[in-house]
Formats: sequence, structure tokens, C-alpha cells
Amino acid sequence: MKRRTAVRRNYHTIDKQGRVGERKLTEFLVRNGQALLPMMELIEHSRMAIDELIDVMGRASIEAVLELSAAQIAGPPQQGKARAADLVRHGTQPGRVWLKERKLKVNKPRLRKKGRGANKEVPVPAYQAMQQNSATGERMLEILLNGVSTRRYGKVIPQMADTVGVSRSTVSRETIEASEAALNKLLERRFDEVELLVIYIDGMHFGDQCVLAAVGVDGEGRKHVLALREGATENAAAAKDLLQHLVEHGVDPARRRLFIIDGSKALRTAINAVFGAEMPVQRCRNHKLRNVLGRLPRDQQAQTASLMRAAWKLNQKDGMAKFRQIAGWLEHDYPEAAAALLEGLEECFTINRLDIPRSLHRCLATSNIVDNPHSGVRSRTRRVCRWRPGMPARWSAAAFLEGEKSFRKIMGFRDLWALKAILDGSQPATRQAVA
Repeated sequence: MKRRTAVRRNYHTIDKQGRVGERKLTEFLVRNGQALLPMMELIEHSRMAIDELIDVMGRASIEAVLELSAAQIAGPPQQGKARAADLVRHGTQPGRVWLKERKLKVNKPRLRKKGRGANKEVPVPAYQAMQQNSATGERMLEILLNGVSTRRYGKVIPQMADTVGVSRSTVSRETIEASEAALNKLLERRFDEVELLVIYIDGMHFGDQCVLAAVGVDGEGRKHVLALREGATENAAAAKDLLQHLVEHGVDPARRRLFIIDGSKALRTAINAVFGAEMPVQRCRNHKLRNVLGRLPRDQQAQTASLMRAAWKLNQKDGMAKFRQIAGWLEHDYPEAAAALLEGLEECFTINRLDIPRSLHRCLATSNIVDNPHSGVRSRTRRVCRWRPGMPARWSAAAFLEGEKSFRKIMGFRDLWALKAILDGSQPATRQAVA
């Protein structure tokens, strides 16, 4: 007959009494804290991100680390016993430690120097290290860019409102600082060593403000966010400022390259002024389609779009003839659509005229490289009702830098050598950009 052995149940350290259970767990971890010593050293000396520690052990582990850190310089708490050290325990007090995306309330040990007088408080080393909050603004900005306003952050950051109580003004302030840093980082870039073959320029409206963005493509097909410029409207002055900024930061105005724009006359004027009128410019075909189809009834849109796309597959001469033919059909009933179709006609066929390889047409015929990040900003800021000056540029800079992390080479990049040869072959012998 097997003997039954009674099992004592005093090994439990967590109960259902809230902070009582947490305190017992903290005491247990301190008593058995050898496994936490390496963690404490990493936090004190390397300022290790403590999110992983929170995920595994929770608040009790943090408080245990703080207790161990205090014990290293003041010894363990021993009531009624004299100490030779200059430090004494002085109970605990509420504190907060910074996490990657929030602050956490903890009870931290309190240390004081022996003797009387002011300024006797001695900081706990691990607690000091946990006060670092350099990543908070960036994390807040990332959360906001994913569609969360500062008034709803508590629903997204796990248990943030309950455990921290970070104010909305703090979130907004740190977000502004992080987005300003992102904009400054972007505007400080230089491109002296980057051989840009293509420059895309597109604009987006934020209320009464407009942000112009420029993205370049080098000879290997890599994309580079070049610059942003905010203005009251998409006018020639703002566009010229943007292009002059590129020149000041290393983009050679004497180098022949292909510009792809959204069809704005202001952009074309600015290119003429800064880089020269002979610089090849391709109008975005997606913008052209939207401009034309938006002036037609629904039953006419599909057929017109098919005819326009078919014409773009022809050579320049035949394609332009087809466009004029389509405009002739539309002119009687839809004169505005016909006028939109013929506006800037030659620049709609620039890549056809230059005989650029077909493998590059899809990415060189539109400004989607710029439009896609702008669309991301639009979807994430749809709740914003009031745009203050500077705000659109900061948001756009943060969105472009975030999107740049996942940039890939453009489609057909292996044939960019042919584009370079075409541009170099048509380079005028002498040319000076207009200042």
C-alpha cells in the first residue's frame, strides 16, 4: 500500500488580493534574486529596454530589480540592527519607470545618507537608468501614424491609461518633437554622391496647406526621399524653393535627368527656372486619367479610359494623333473633358519620344512613388479637422521616412542603364540652368 505524503501549500506567492500578492512576489524574487542580477547589471550599465522583462515577470520583477539595486549599495533591509555603511533605508515611495511605449507605476526603495541636513536622498541606480525616455516620442509618433489620435491613445497602448495616466498634452508634445526631428533629419540629407536619373514630384493638400514631396531614383533603381516643402498652395514659388533646396544639397542641375510630375503648370515652371527648359518631363498618366474621366458621365468613362491607355502604348506621333482624335469625339458634348485631354499633350508621351524601354514604362509613367506615401498620410489623418502651419510637413516627413524603410527598387531597374544612355546621349553640349 502506497503511503500518501502531505503536501504543504505555503509555496504560493500570489493570491487574489491585488497588491498583497504582488508584494509577496516581489519579496520572493528578492530572496531568490540571483537570476535577476545579470538583468540588473544590463539595465544599470547598458540601459537595456525593459519591455521584455515586463512581458515575462511583470511589475513585481521591476520592483525586485529596484530592491536588488538598492541592496547592492545599502545592504539588505535589517530592522533594529546597526550598519557601518553611510546609507540607511527610508521605506519606499511611489515612482514611475519608462517603458518603450508607456510609463509604469512602481514602489521604489528610498535611500538616505546618515546624519542631518538637506539633500540626503540617494538615488537607486537601476531606477535612474529606467528614467530614460528617448524612445517614447518615436513610439507615440508611430502609433499616431497608424491612425490613432491623441484623444484615443489609451485604447491602443496596452493598459496605458490605467497604469500610467500620461496626459494627452504630453503625448501631443512628444509627438510634435519627434515629428520635427524627422523633418529636420530629412531636410539635412545631402546627395552629392548619389547619381539620380529620375526625380518624382507630387503635391498633396491638407486643408489650405500643400506639401510638395520629391523622391529620386538612382542608377541602381534605389529610391531616395529627397525633400519636402510646405506652402499655402501648390504654386511656382513653393516648387522653386523645393528644387533649389535639392541643388543646395548636392543635386547637380547640369546633369540631365527625367522629371515626373503630376501635371501642375507651377511645377513645370519651377523645373524650367532651376534645371532648364530642355529637361525632359513626363506627366503622370494617372493624374491625366482622373482629370479627364472626372469631367465625363459614368457611362463614358470606361471606354475613354481604354482608348487613352491604348494610345499610350503607341509611339509618340501615333499616340498623340489618337489623343486628338478622342478629343474630337468628346469636344461637342464634353468640351471640358476634351480640353483636359489635350492639355500638356506632348509631355504625356515623353517616355515614348525618348524610346525608353517598355520595362520601365509602368514606373516612369506615373508619380505613384510619391503618391502612395501621401495616400498613407491622408488615410491616417482623416480625422484631423484643423491643420496648423508646419503640421502637414511634419506628418508627411514622418510618413515618408517610415515608408522608406520598406522601399524596394523600381520595376525594370535592370534596364535603367538604357535610360542613362538615352539621357546622356541627348545631353546638350553646353547648358546653364536658369537661376
